[in-house]
This record gives sequence, structure tokens and C-alpha cells, in this order.
Amino acid sequence: MAALMLLAVPGGALAQQMSANTLPSAGTVVPALPFAGNTPSATPTKPAAKPAATAPAGAAPKAAADPHTILPQPPPGKAAIGMSARFGEKEGLVPRGLVWRVFADRPEPSGAYPLVAEAADPAPVFFLSPGGYVVHVSFGLASIARRIVVGDESRREQITLPAGGIKLQADIGDKQIPAQKVTFDIFEGSFLQGRASSRPYFRDANAGDLVILPAGDYYVVSTYGEGNAVIQADISVAPGKVTDATLHHRAAEIVLRLVNSAGGEAIADAQWSVLSPGGDSIKESINSTPTFVLAEGEYTAVARHDGKTYSKDFKVEAGKDEPVDVLVGEQATPPSLNTEEGSGD
Repeated sequence: MAALMLLAVPGGALAQQMSANTLPSAGTVVPALPFAGNTPSATPTKPAAKPAATAPAGAAPKAAADPHTILPQPPPGKAAIGMSARFGEKEGLVPRGLVWRVFADRPEPSGAYPLVAEAADPAPVFFLSPGGYVVHVSFGLASIARRIVVGDESRREQITLPAGGIKLQADIGDKQIPAQKVTFDIFEGSFLQGRASSRPYFRDANAGDLVILPAGDYYVVSTYGEGNAVIQADISVAPGKVTDATLHHRAAEIVLRLVNSAGGEAIADAQWSVLSPGGDSIKESINSTPTFVLAEGEYTAVARHDGKTYSKDFKVEAGKDEPVDVLVGEQATPPSLNTEEGSGD
């Protein structure tokens, strides 16, 4: 019942759009990716052609130089390991929001891998004793682990962390839906191609928030209000880029009222159901004047009050918010009940 449109516009380089109040917190639980051995991990499968974000017009982005031009002198018996991460081989460095953890590569008798060092700097330097380690770095919901072997000499290590961002909005007829009335669940895969995960990768994203994700294909489920206004859209996340996506709902806010006369005062203590043309229940409420967001289409409003039932058929048009008054008259039987049908107006 809901029409679906997706508008993706260039969002620019991710590094240019990040700020402290838009990054996920350091305590976010992130899925660990497989170890990449002594080389950066493989680049994710190239997404199918879809509307995707690009860098701003102008020259192609240049890979930034390694931030560790000079490494500090390490304490005796240790080596200085300068770490940094970039979005891709030809993409820029990740400028902030990174969380680094260094573990010994051999477990303790308990089975746990000892945490040796951690940092939240974009390019930390770790002083490590010779031996094997696993370096884990996370950025929002993107993360990767890499095994390194430290010897007597200090050196630089750079990790490729393919990650990008999306900013989501929703509107009706080019009128933006207030952020508090819409939420977004993000799933891995493609809804249109039938290869979608059944569990959200990120739940209840807010409109306008920058969500950092591993580069790849996702589909977004947008829920407007507390009715049946739900739509889906496929989105691609490119390394080092931000995709601004707007999902276009076709729905309206409907206020249900049981009244003695058209335009009169609503009767208290009414209980409500909204039914589809086939009699399936869409939404129920014990509020006397409930507000439902319903997708464009035809419905039946059923009011129960003082042992009687009243009903009215009505139509929802996209963007046309209005009250639906059910008049108190002859007792009516809604389509969902297997008794003789009456008139509710």
C-alpha cells in the first residue's frame, strides 16, 4: 500500500562530515571481522549499480601521507609501532572516531587473549615487546583485526578499514517528516534482490544521524508513526563516502473521533480498531481520540462504546492529515464480525 522512492545525493568525503556529536560512542558493540594476517583485509564485494554517494566535484581524492613521519624513541627492550587506518588503498586516512586495542596473539590458560594496550587516537604509537599481537580497530560499526609480529626495530603499520556513512531522512510530498516520528532499521544485503538479512544490523537509527557502517550493500526499513506506514529501500555504502538518502512515504496522520454529530465533541472512553478492506486488524487503541499514521489506501474505523459498536469506511490520501469522525447512530457490525452488517453513520 505504500509507494517507494529513494533519492541518493552526493554526501562528500566522510572525513569532511564527521564531528564529535555524530560519531557512534566508543562503547558501541561492533561485530569483529576475520583476521587479515599480515596484509590488509580484502575489499568487500563491489555493490551492484545503485544511487551511490561520490566525493565533491573537483579533483579526485588523494591518499594522505602516513602520519608517522618520525617515530618516538621506545623504552629499552621495546619497539615503537605507529598505527593508522585509511578507508581504502586510494582513500584518505580515518581522521577520528577510531578505537584501537592490542591483544597478545596467544591465549592465557583461561582461554582469554590478554589486552596489552588500547587507544582512541587516530594514529597512536604503541610500545611493544618483541612477539606476536592482534591489533583490532573499530570505527562506528566497522571493525577489522590484523596480526602483526614485532621485532627489535620500530616501524609503521597501516590498516585498510573499508567504511562509509549514511544519513537518512523521510518525507511525504517533499515535506520532511519530523525526526521524532520516523525511525530506520538497517539490514545487510538487498531487499530487491532477495538476499537480505532477517536481523537488523543497526536498529532505530534517527533521521539526520551519521551512521558509520562497513562498506557494502544494505537495505533500510523506514517506519513512520505507529501504524502501517513502512517502506524499504536498498542503499550502497562506499568507502570514505557519505550517502544522503531520503525515503518517500505515502501516508497520512488520521485522528479517530466518535461523535454525536459532525464536528462535535469527541465521546470519551471509546475503544478503536482500524481494519483493512478484507477485515484484517491494522491497529487498535483504547485512547478516546487515537492518532494513527496509515499508508495510502482504504480502511474501516470501528468504535466500541457503552456496549455498542459503530463503524465507518474512510480513505487515506498521502499527505492529507485529517480527523475521521464516526457518528453515533444505529448500532453497526464491522466486517470482521460474522453477524448481520449495519450502518454506523
